[in-house]
Amino acid sequence: MKRNDRSDFYWRKSTYSGPTGGDCVELAGAPSMVAIRDSKNPELPHLTFGRVAFSRLVRKIRSGQHDL
Repeated sequence: MKRNDRSDFYWRKSTYSGPTGGDCVELAGAPSMVAIRDSKNPELPHLTFGRVAFSRLVRKIRSGQHDL
């Protein structure tokens, strides 16, 4: 994926993000992958995951497994 491709994404901020910002991430979905970026530094590179890998990551985080 090229760095400039992310401008085509529709980024959504986490629902856990408060009105003052805080430490939060933004997600953008596409048919075969999910992209994640730092909402305070959107110009920096983002991470991309296949949908299955992203689902596994979320399950591990929710279960409290920090040895990702």
